Amino acid sequence: MRRTVNALQDALRAEHAAVYGYGVLGARLRGPLQQTAKTHWDAHRLQRDDLVARLTGQGARPEAAAPVYRLPVKVTSARTAAELAAALEQDLVGAYVGLAGAADPALRSFAAHAMQRAMIRSVRWLSSAGRPLPGEAFPGLPQSALSPKAAPGERVTPGT
Repeated sequence: MRRTVNALQDALRAEHAAVYGYGVLGARLRGPLQQTAKTHWDAHRLQRDDLVARLTGQGARPEAAAPVYRLPVKVTSARTAAELAAALEQDLVGAYVGLAGAADPALRSFAAHAMQRAMIRSVRWLSSAGRPLPGEAFPGLPQSALSPKAAPGERVTPGT
């Protein structure tokens, strides 16, 4: 149970950062991109609230949002706003990885869907920023998660 609570808290911290970051980047966008940012901001607020409810249901005290977050991209234009949105979404993919390994199948499904939505948003924001799309199969996942694991009695050769 402790591992699940820790994974939920990690995801919650990332959602808090996303809510904060979308508030910052939305000010640099106009028109359809600003509306997209608002839609994503609302989605992250709902996801945050869902995580708070899940933590409370586990008997844990959800971590509060920080008053300010160090953002990975300084927002000075619409392009850097899109780059920040992509970075926030990629951070969410990594934050949900631990929850994807939960014992509860419903939590695993919840995490998998959250990662999928975050990766789709990230790719769309990268495209809006005119940035190249990720070349790796599962961007946002730590390299250790991509290493092949041997089945009992099977030998795995790195690089094959």
